[in-house]
Amino acid sequence: MNMRIFHLFLGLLLTNATFAQNTITGTIQSGGLTREYLLYIPAAYTGNTAVPLIFNLHGYTSSNLEQMFYADFRPIADTANFLIVLPNGTIDAQGNRHWNTFIGNSNVDDVGFIRDLLNSLESTYNIDANRVYSTGMSNGGFMSYSLACELNDRITAIASVTGSMIQSKLNACNPARPVPVMEIHGTSDNTVPYNGLPAATFVSIPALLNTWAGLNNCNPVPTITPVPNNNTTDGCTAERQIYTGGEYGSTVEHFKVIGGGHTWPGSAFNIGITNQDFSACKEIWRFFSQYQLDQLSETHTPEFMAKTWTAFPNPAQNYFRLQSTDQRPVKRIQIFDAMGRLQQTVFPNNNNHIDIETSNWAVGIYGVIIEQEASVTLLKVVKTGA
Repeated sequence: MNMRIFHLFLGLLLTNATFAQNTITGTIQSGGLTREYLLYIPAAYTGNTAVPLIFNLHGYTSSNLEQMFYADFRPIADTANFLIVLPNGTIDAQGNRHWNTFIGNSNVDDVGFIRDLLNSLESTYNIDANRVYSTGMSNGGFMSYSLACELNDRITAIASVTGSMIQSKLNACNPARPVPVMEIHGTSDNTVPYNGLPAATFVSIPALLNTWAGLNNCNPVPTITPVPNNNTTDGCTAERQIYTGGEYGSTVEHFKVIGGGHTWPGSAFNIGITNQDFSACKEIWRFFSQYQLDQLSETHTPEFMAKTWTAFPNPAQNYFRLQSTDQRPVKRIQIFDAMGRLQQTVFPNNNNHIDIETSNWAVGIYGVIIEQEASVTLLKVVKTGA
């Protein structure tokens, strides 16, 4: 959705905003590109306790700054104490900022970018790896579904607002575990039509919900309840549909906004028919807060298993050796400095022992991310002087 019309409003807001005290502008290197993000850190965050993380993804032609105001989770984060990361998509051939979720519009590895960004943030901040979620508007909703399919070893649950999937990606989706899904969509959405868009192979919302209910082994018939029509002047109403009974307590939930447009319910910005009977941000957080990654699989094994890996010597001067009793192949090791900047990537040949050269490193603390099948390990390594 084009949200350029917000620029005047954003200019006024930014003049007096104090969010910069808690908002970090950052970049990382991923896939040979410099990628941008905003990170909102609530005042309640101390670093002493692991907290959830929400990815909040902008729509097509929009940006992370616009998304931060349009789909504003910050007041909720201030009380619930979670971090919000708002990445930027790249510019496509038409000059529009986007996520690579459609056919032929890009060759950018956005799933890889989200994984790299998550690694960077987890190496720097005290993030609960069992409570990492993704939501997004329109193209950002499409991207959240891509993460549910391709990054479900890291993303616990997703919520899409006015998004869907293209048919080929839905056909190829085979998550290794049930992924709780929420879809919020207006029946009068002219950008991503509720009943699908065959020309773009956009899947209809009913078909999308039925497929995800099947993937999660939910009951095929949802429970439907009306949302109280608290605002009679917004031009639309809503109902809530819940597919229950899924594996490990997973559900698929849908807010059907009857007469609603391509908009974010509850937003302060009315750019079309925007439902004001409920807040999408509040409902999404309520949905996310039910789920943890280690409760959505048969093994119930936490994703971060640092106790199976050791780094020695630590502190290190010229090198350290990584060792583990876990014999699963190591896919990749990423090393980040204390600012979350990627310093080194290693693709080891064996698991018996992995030596990492540190003689050229600056003195400081480094985060070591070890990626294996179905698990990611974080170690902290201290580099000392000679």
